[in-house]
Amino acid sequence: MSEAEFDVVVVGMGPGGEQVAGVLAGHGLAVAGVESRLTGGECPYWGCVPSKMMIRAGNLLTEGRRIPGMAGESVITPDWGPVAKRIRAEATDNWDDQVAVDRFTGQGGRFFRGFGVITAPREVTVGEDVLRARRGIVLNPGTAPAIPPVDGLAGTPYWTNRDAIEAEQVPESLIILGGGPIGVELGQVFRRFGAAVTIIEMADRLLAVEEPESGELLGQVFGREGIDVRTGATAAAVAHDGHEFTVTLADGARVRGERLMVCIGRHTDLPGLGIARMGVDDSGMTIAVDTRMRARQAGGEPAEGLWVIGDITGHGAFTHMSMYQADIVIAGILGRPHHEAEYHAVPRVTYTDPEIGSVGLSEAAAREAGLSVRAVSSPVAGSARGWIHKAGNDGFVKLVADTDRGVLVGASSVGPTGGEVLSMLTLAVHAAIPVQRLTEMIYAYPTFHRTVSEALARLGEDKPGEG
Repeated sequence: MSEAEFDVVVVGMGPGGEQVAGVLAGHGLAVAGVESRLTGGECPYWGCVPSKMMIRAGNLLTEGRRIPGMAGESVITPDWGPVAKRIRAEATDNWDDQVAVDRFTGQGGRFFRGFGVITAPREVTVGEDVLRARRGIVLNPGTAPAIPPVDGLAGTPYWTNRDAIEAEQVPESLIILGGGPIGVELGQVFRRFGAAVTIIEMADRLLAVEEPESGELLGQVFGREGIDVRTGATAAAVAHDGHEFTVTLADGARVRGERLMVCIGRHTDLPGLGIARMGVDDSGMTIAVDTRMRARQAGGEPAEGLWVIGDITGHGAFTHMSMYQADIVIAGILGRPHHEAEYHAVPRVTYTDPEIGSVGLSEAAAREAGLSVRAVSSPVAGSARGWIHKAGNDGFVKLVADTDRGVLVGASSVGPTGGEVLSMLTLAVHAAIPVQRLTEMIYAYPTFHRTVSEALARLGEDKPGEG
């Protein structure tokens, strides 16, 4: 057993942890970075980056299929080979994190490969190494795919998102358990490359956390693309005969496919992190933190010398959330001023076609919060740019306003560039820009952003209580 002392020990080198460790090491602090999987986390190896490469490829195929009737004729022949090759060569280095590790150690940090456990206040044990932290520990353990206790599922060669990202061939047919962001993104990709896709979702619509209109529109688009969407459905049993999966639903219906992908959510083994040794509750799904990202003990007071960032804080499993929280931790450790964490304007985007972006409160959540709500929508196809775009112009902008304050508290941007249009709506919600002031802006013509101005015009025309 070896022992070493550092200023800060970072457990989990996903995007946020890597940022904390690298910046602090660059400022001359003695930093230990601990990672049991790949430095960089889920995002660059199995999440954001490779999945968007897949989505980009699928979108190119679909744009080619949209040529007839608008720009001539087209014959599209899908080829998964370049996609798989690009993921290995450009995104993941064939799932090798040496470049990321070298980047961190080049900044002056010391890297430890293994699972880090808090064994005492300001102490982390990694295998035979005991690391002590003078200033404290930063936890960023990330999450892993949650696997439901469906009868027969265990022991079958089911996929998670990781297997789908690593696939070198497109299956003839794919069953997906879960109609959340991962399920719908990857489902659409594989369908566009020729797989027969069935999505099984227990909620009454896809993307259940989004506005109902978003899930309903995506369901319509998927129907046109030949994706079999089963909402309000639950898997009761799974069987695999060596060649094919059979999923039996609660209503007795059966779905068969070559592959089965499970993407119903994520989880972390909180007790395994050892946080209870610092008085932090480990019985839930997340770790409670204050606005400075300090873990809260059972009594509510901050745990001295323990910061937590990323998925396990419960504020959104997004790379941008982890990095936002990382900046707060960095400032706290370096003694620099920084705004406390705010979560009233968290943006998220599901990169389907159409893209589905949202920020802030949904209409239902705003009403449940007791706000005086007015909500309106405007279709992308009704804007000049949407009309010009024609093929693939599904989408809308929905605004949720607090009429007492005269500001937006939420918005959805669905369309060909829904995630990009969302940026101005995120600013509007974050900064509480008065709706009246938003109507006085100049919106470039003809852009998809014009749909926002048209929705604002509707917001001004509607009477309180309408929409």
